[in-house]
Amino acid sequence: MNTHMAQTSSDHNHNIPIEIVSDEEMALIEAAFASASASTRSSLSAICSSTPPSPSSPYFHTNALSIKSITVLSKRRLSSGGTGTSTHPDIEDSPTHKKKTTIPDSFLRRFRRNRGLSVTDLTSTEWCPKQMEFSLLLGGRKTNQVMRAGIARHAKLEEEVIKRVEVKVKSQEDYWALKFLNFINGVNQLLFEGLTRELPVIGFAEDIWMVGVIDEIRMPLTENDHNPVLIDTKTRARDALPSEPQRRNGRLQLMCYKYLWDNLVADDFPSKKFFTYFGLNPERNLCEDLKMMSADSGFSASTLDDVLRYYRNTCRMLAPAHNQLLLRYEYQKDHSLLGEDKFAYDSEWLKNQIRCCFEFWLGEREPTCVPEEERWKCGFCQFNTFCHKQ
Repeated sequence: MNTHMAQTSSDHNHNIPIEIVSDEEMALIEAAFASASASTRSSLSAICSSTPPSPSSPYFHTNALSIKSITVLSKRRLSSGGTGTSTHPDIEDSPTHKKKTTIPDSFLRRFRRNRGLSVTDLTSTEWCPKQMEFSLLLGGRKTNQVMRAGIARHAKLEEEVIKRVEVKVKSQEDYWALKFLNFINGVNQLLFEGLTRELPVIGFAEDIWMVGVIDEIRMPLTENDHNPVLIDTKTRARDALPSEPQRRNGRLQLMCYKYLWDNLVADDFPSKKFFTYFGLNPERNLCEDLKMMSADSGFSASTLDDVLRYYRNTCRMLAPAHNQLLLRYEYQKDHSLLGEDKFAYDSEWLKNQIRCCFEFWLGEREPTCVPEEERWKCGFCQFNTFCHKQ
């Protein structure tokens, strides 16, 4: 059984950033789709144009109902209605690289300067840029009973394979070392047991740091396939499959995880930039709990730099994630399987999605509301009143 260390702080003078990355589906709007599905079919945001990619025969397996396919993905790019021409180079396989200019009062600088963007930040922005703006300025979304049930289910799944131990972190260096050590322990579990859950990942996408927590990773059962499979479980308050915008959002989440994972295994982690951006001292001594944790993991580490070196060595042992990704949908009431969405990784679609989200976070375009065909989301948004005053 793997051991993950949960952080606590014994020094209130240190402002340790706390990242909550549940990646739970947008539970506030589940009931809304039920009432809206009879009158309209959902489609993509007007911000970006749509062209379906070609997944390799994704399908649903359902126990109570069937559906032909939920694989209509859409490519998105910024339309001419934004605040200016995009200055972002391609996220992947770009022959040239331009330095991004961060606007001084951008959302990235104001709200994520010391912790990076989470995958949840990107999926929330894709869901509704305007809702993301209000969440930042007026406070995050309220957690309701449906969302709490989903979080509890993920905690239960984690407990099946992971034992959590409390660690008292005393510095920013401890905080990040804890993330790296949890990754190392999770990877060891994956390699020896074929399964791990709640694996933290950290990556660098065109001068922007991204973080996330992969719900589940499994090694393939076939001997010739060494590419780990990324899986995410979504819980549903209703015994029905989600709307296309929800499925699209879930696909974006898993593709982001594969993107981060593949960058790590390619040894694409700029250590010096990492230390500089987050203002970290690589030679600062770690707390005793973390030193003991590293020893239990089979190596000796006294500083963040020690941990990061072992972290990179661990990444070099890994293969890229499988191109086929899996979303599982469970009924909250009895945890029965409602369906599975198997779909192919689409790097171009993901690149356009990430670019579109980055433009929002960098202050290069104004946040917009969802298009008319997705306005059913608004009925379950806590910022509905503010939004319609604009």
